[in-house]
Amino acid sequence: MIYATNKKIFHDYEILEKIEAGISLLGSEVKSVRDGAVSLRGSFVTIHNNEAYLTGATISQYKNAGPRGHQTDRSRKLLLSKSELKKLIGKKQEQGLTIVPLSVYTGARGKIKVEIAIARGKRQYDKREALKKKETERHLRQTMLN
Repeated sequence: MIYATNKKIFHDYEILEKIEAGISLLGSEVKSVRDGAVSLRGSFVTIHNNEAYLTGATISQYKNAGPRGHQTDRSRKLLLSKSELKKLIGKKQEQGLTIVPLSVYTGARGKIKVEIAIARGKRQYDKREALKKKETERHLRQTMLN
C-alpha cells in the first residue's frame, strides 16, 4: 500500500536510478504513516558519517500517542546495505546529482519502505518540453478514442 508520493519530483528532476530503502521509525510514527499522515514535499536525502538520512519529511503526530509523541520533522535514518550506501555516496559527489524520496509504502512483511532516487535537476526549458510532450500524447489518445 502506498502512503505518500512526491509527484513534483518527476516534474523537477530527471530520475536516473531508483533504490528501495527501509526507514527507522518510532512506534507512533509507524501508526501515523499507516494512517496516511506523511508528507514528502520538500524532503531530500542527506549523508552523514556514512549513513543516509531522510530530511524534511513530515510525519504528523499520532492522535492516540499521548504526551510523549514524536518530533514531526526530525531526520530519519534510512536502512541500506553497505554497497548501496557506497553507490549513493559516489553518485552524490557527482556534479548536479541529488538523492530524493519518491514514495513511502508497505514492503514485504508489512515493513515501511521508502523508494529513493538518484536524480538530476531539469532546466526550465526541459520542464516546458516535457509538458508539451505530455499534452500532445493526451491529445492523441483522445483523438484515437473518438
